[in-house]
Amino acid sequence: MQHGKVDLCIVGTDRTTARGDVCNKIGTYLKALAAKANQVPFYVALPSPTLDFTVWDGVKKIPIEQRSGEEQSHVYGLTSEGKRNWVNIVPQETLCGNYAFDVTPAELVTGLITERGICDASTKGLRTLFPDLYQQYL
Repeated sequence: MQHGKVDLCIVGTDRTTARGDVCNKIGTYLKALAAKANQVPFYVALPSPTLDFTVWDGVKKIPIEQRSGEEQSHVYGLTSEGKRNWVNIVPQETLCGNYAFDVTPAELVTGLITERGICDASTKGLRTLFPDLYQQYL
């Protein structure tokens, strides 16, 4: 991106809030920040079943799954005896945070790509494309 070799970013989402925040695999938020810093459009592709009009603020309200810290503290390798096994690579008793998802705020999203078209990452944009779904939650 820094060298002008990226025209646009498109990522997916597991959940999209009523205001257009998107929850996706860890690292999506960082890609959105990099895109903004480099004036690269950042789009999110989503099917309508991932829309969640019951949640407004994804950063505050979406619980983020935390997986086992062993996914970060261990690698599959050779033990000191030369056997293949899981090997600890951090000091004993080290706690590792292993968040599986992050939330990208709507203001970092250029647009939402859906089966009904593209809209702004906003309540107004989503309401325009999905008035039938939006009405269910009023």
